[in-house]
Amino acid sequence: MACLVSRTGRNFQRYNTSGGRQVVGCIPYRYKAIDCNVSNELEVLLVSSQKSQALMFPKGGWELDESVEEAACRESLEEAGVTGVLEHELGQWSFISKRHGTYYEGHMFPLLVKEQLELWPEKHLRRRIWMNVAEAREVCQHWWMKEALDILVKRLTLQQNKHI
Repeated sequence: MACLVSRTGRNFQRYNTSGGRQVVGCIPYRYKAIDCNVSNELEVLLVSSQKSQALMFPKGGWELDESVEEAACRESLEEAGVTGVLEHELGQWSFISKRHGTYYEGHMFPLLVKEQLELWPEKHLRRRIWMNVAEAREVCQHWWMKEALDILVKRLTLQQNKHI
C-alpha cells in the first residue's frame, strides 16, 4: 500500500547550478482498446493545477533522497493517483518559472498506467482527466510538456510500426 500523503516543503529540493529548481514529471498514458493503435486509441492523463484549473501533466520537485525515476513515479502517484511502468526519459527542458523568473530544469517520463487509484494524496486538491493527444496538446499549459508529448507520440508510433 502506498503512502497517501504528499511530500511538502522544499528542504530536500534539488537545484541546478544556476539556482533553478529541478522538477520531474510523467505523461501517464493508456490505450482505450487492446490493439494499441497510437493514432486514435492513445489517451493521456492530465491534472489540474493546485492554484487554478489549468491542466498539465503531473510534475513536481526532484528531491535529494530519490532518483529522478523515483521522483517521477512519486509525482504521478501524489498528483494523479496512478501507478504503472515507467519508461525511458523523454528529455530534459529548461524553462522560466512564471512565478520566480528563474530557469527551472524539467525532466519528463512516460508512464504506462497499470493502476488508477480511487484515493490518492491530492484527490481533493486536483481533478484528473483522460483525453486524447490532440485535446491534451491543446489544453496543456506548458510548452515543454507539449514537446514531451510529441516525443512520446513519435516514440510509440515508431514502436507500433516495428511490430506491424
